[in-house]
Amino acid sequence: MTRPGKLADVGTTIFTIMSRRAQELGALNLGQGSPDYDIDPRLTTLVTAAMTQGHNQYAPMEGLGSLRERIAARLLSVHGLSSDPEGEITVTLGATEAIFSAILSVVGAGDEVIAFDPAYDSYEPAVRLAGGRCLRVPLTQPGFSYDWERVRAALNDRTRLVLFNSPHNPACTLAAGADLDELAALIRDRDILVLSDEVYEHVVFDGAAHHSVLAHPELAARSFAVFSFGKTLHATGLRVGYCVAPRPLTAQLRKVHQFNTFSIAHPLQHAIAAYLTERPDWGRELAGFFQAKRDRLRTALAGSGFVLPPAQGTYFQLLDFGAFSRATDLEFAEALLTTGGVATIPLSPFYAVPEPLTFVRLCLAKRDSTLDEGAARLNAFAARLRPDVRA
Repeated sequence: MTRPGKLADVGTTIFTIMSRRAQELGALNLGQGSPDYDIDPRLTTLVTAAMTQGHNQYAPMEGLGSLRERIAARLLSVHGLSSDPEGEITVTLGATEAIFSAILSVVGAGDEVIAFDPAYDSYEPAVRLAGGRCLRVPLTQPGFSYDWERVRAALNDRTRLVLFNSPHNPACTLAAGADLDELAALIRDRDILVLSDEVYEHVVFDGAAHHSVLAHPELAARSFAVFSFGKTLHATGLRVGYCVAPRPLTAQLRKVHQFNTFSIAHPLQHAIAAYLTERPDWGRELAGFFQAKRDRLRTALAGSGFVLPPAQGTYFQLLDFGAFSRATDLEFAEALLTTGGVATIPLSPFYAVPEPLTFVRLCLAKRDSTLDEGAARLNAFAARLRPDVRA
């Protein structure tokens, strides 16, 4: 092959790199967002039953009808939103495929797409493959806040799509209702759509509420909203997600989806539909479940010297190492991995132009024993950096 590929400058994701290195070094992996505890045995039973019952051939392209009906029931319960399972809900190969198919369905050559840095790493490659250009608008410090005036300045006649993410990975923040109002006001009377990544919708802390574009009438009319059963059911390997959008946008999404993955694992869809029928309130316990893990880790590291700003959402937690080191986040993550025995995810790979931030991301979706061991290793690593030594 003599010609460069379409993503010639794109390397292996930081998740794969850090997980591979952790395995090679025998380090504790608090990097990739992959739970290390068992899923609900009932879900395992239902998957086995679905295969035994013969649901092993192609599922409908748009998703199993009973599963889409359960999703619609959940949208009504959580958001008070009446959705049409036939024309507004599509089951996808995880949230990543939903994002990819949505972008390719509406973005073309010359179009511009706005994303907020730190941005999840699948966003820009999808935009580029669609022929578009991704404009990256950094969230401001402290606290990873939205600079809506900067967004206003970035909008133009070529802007086709805004990529929104809340709860935000990797910043661990939660968008306020006022942020959605600002976004709606900026794109009002413009031919601009929204793709809202809401895979951590249930994982919000300290009594806060998740604000979905689906519950915002103005944005709901022009948005794709993407969700993940893998995140909700602690089973990232299921690779089952879904996209909710108005009928015209759903029709465009499905045109790409049918030639991308066509359909999603049939027995898994049957099992999830049955599971949701048995547990219609699924997901409501996740906030408390993960907040307990967040607080456990923060308490264990309270005397370390690291700063852990309380995560507002997602099942991640940022760790600020600025009191110890002037190293870049990549350098610190490498040192922590090789000499501290803990794999984390630095934030700079999520920026188009990396900012000098002193954060790495820790995953909370682990057994308590894993988090305790991680805290012990982090405390020991911090002790080796004392007293007040800045590398």
